[in-house]
Amino acid sequence: MAVFTFVLKIFISLFLFHSLSSAVYTISPFQSLSNDGTTLVSEEGSFVLGFFTPGNSKNSYVGIWYKNIPVQPVVWVANSSSKQARKPVVELLESGNLVLRDEEDTNSENYLWQSFDYPSDTMLPGMKMGWDFRTGIRRSLTAWKSWDDPCPGDFIFGIEFAPQLNTLPEAYIWNGTSKFYRTVSWFGLSFSGSPDLKSNFYYHGIVYKNDEVHYTKIKLGDLTCQSEEPSVIGMVSVDLMEIV
Repeated sequence: MAVFTFVLKIFISLFLFHSLSSAVYTISPFQSLSNDGTTLVSEEGSFVLGFFTPGNSKNSYVGIWYKNIPVQPVVWVANSSSKQARKPVVELLESGNLVLRDEEDTNSENYLWQSFDYPSDTMLPGMKMGWDFRTGIRRSLTAWKSWDDPCPGDFIFGIEFAPQLNTLPEAYIWNGTSKFYRTVSWFGLSFSGSPDLKSNFYYHGIVYKNDEVHYTKIKLGDLTCQSEEPSVIGMVSVDLMEIV
């Protein structure tokens, strides 16, 4: 849901120099919807997609509503829980996190969207792998399809957690829908089946909150991992070829 909302916002903002007539029911590249009354109408004229402002709100939302009903009830909203930005900017942080934020927001860490919520095959320090119950985001690592194709492959590394069964979080590698490898259970500083996850420089931990549970990797104090490449301070990755 969050990914769709972000892509929809980007798409709408990129093509402001075109408009749609109210009778159009498809949208093509170099066309756009804008908050000026232009809409998409379904082919039979039953539904409308467009911007609307509910009640006395000052905010606009993208939604779908019935066209031929006097009250015109809204039946779907794209960005009901997402934040709005007056001056959106994209910034690449030193952590490797690509963020979208409001330039006028005094809190520079108040992100509208961040790439750390949608990892590919590598987990960098500061990423959270697990569940965000507020947004419904579940973060995991997915191997590339091949060395030459970064599309999602078959192998996925993530955390399995069943609080209703009163079990400890477990880290798994899945091959498709089948469990390929298990690190057994979490024992506080590492997963029992993963001796390579050292805590000399980074704390590997599970964070429990009411609204999230995740595995994270946090740098301890001012210590840094020694690396041949000084810009690399540590990472966890899922590599297809090495797994095979």
